Amino acid sequence: MKRFLTTLFFLGVTLASYAQLSPQMEAYIRENPRRAAAVIHSYEFLPIKDTPAPGGFKPFYISHYGRHGSRSHSSDKPYVLLRDCLQAAADEGIITPSGDSLLACAKQMIELHNGMDGRLTSRGAREHEQLAKRMYQRYKSVFKKGEVHVISSDVPRCLVSMAAFTSSLKACKKDIPFTFDCGAVYQRVITLNSPKSIKQKGYDDAHSALTNIPIDTTAVYERFFTDTARGRQLTGKPRSFISAIFNLARFTEAYDIEENRYSFLPWEAVETAYARHALQSYLSYCNSVPYGDEALSEVGVLADMMVKKADEAIAGAPVAADLIFGHDLPFMCLCSYLGLEGFGYPRLTAQEAYSSWPGAKLCTFASNLQMIFYKNRKGEVLVKFLANEQETLVPEIEPFFGPYYRWEDVKKYLGNK
Repeated sequence: MKRFLTTLFFLGVTLASYAQLSPQMEAYIRENPRRAAAVIHSYEFLPIKDTPAPGGFKPFYISHYGRHGSRSHSSDKPYVLLRDCLQAAADEGIITPSGDSLLACAKQMIELHNGMDGRLTSRGAREHEQLAKRMYQRYKSVFKKGEVHVISSDVPRCLVSMAAFTSSLKACKKDIPFTFDCGAVYQRVITLNSPKSIKQKGYDDAHSALTNIPIDTTAVYERFFTDTARGRQLTGKPRSFISAIFNLARFTEAYDIEENRYSFLPWEAVETAYARHALQSYLSYCNSVPYGDEALSEVGVLADMMVKKADEAIAGAPVAADLIFGHDLPFMCLCSYLGLEGFGYPRLTAQEAYSSWPGAKLCTFASNLQMIFYKNRKGEVLVKFLANEQETLVPEIEPFFGPYYRWEDVKKYLGNK
């Protein structure tokens, strides 16, 4: 009995440590509930600030890794679950006005999904069109001469993102010469991310910690059913029902639906679902205290490829930019491997990450890494890192000036990994 009570005590302490987001993260999500989608949140085009480069240094080359834009869900199962159980409730006369509204939303999402799992939406294409325009306007001089080399994951949403981005860049400067490629060899490299064992550990840790946080399911069912007991029979497990609503809400933004569908759920359910997804992402793909070394053990191959291409441009290869179009998991691993602030530094425990890791800021649809290379007449080379277009520091490297780093210092840092 004593051992049982002790176990309950420690379980309570563990759950309490995950019970609340930091005030900053709480405010950030509440300011725009769409951010609760975490890595499914559509890209936010924020104001750009550029620290002037040191005297004599001019940009000449860009190395880029971009995640595909906003897409549909990988399955319409959550929408079908909602449609079927709510339609049954409507047929039995036990559905509330809120239930009617949710049923209409589920039918709308099924129609928009249209059997196209993981399809890039119109919004996703627009995101890449706008990103290309912003890159060109920011670094016009880079594109005065030289080719733009492009490789992509062979997944359709990445190929369409690539097409949208490069078409937009071509519209900015019609004489830019492009080369395009994709295939099995590139696919293996540009999709490298965390080992399966670490993904599973991150998933298990996030779900075991947060699934047990109590949610008032009675309040949820009262919102949609006049007979809550029958409603529970129709929906199956309450958490599956709540998860389906959350997944409906988080994918509406990809279709440019303005209404806040998270309002179907109590805020604590939204917050807990957001935290679970964000924590899983951090533990599985970033430089966490428990799993960082293992999570980043394979993505070095991708980083090495990008370093090699940069060195070729520095040596005089006629290339203005190397553009890679891929996925969120390699993006997070790559940024962490490079030691970028927020991804790779500081290293957070699971509890710290749950409370304060800004996943909704750092990894969204169309997230991108841009390494901007600068050179002076002496041939000295600096690099600046942009995560989602924002100047981002590498705290473990001494900067040359502001956010600018000596390329040789960066290569030495990566070599020591």
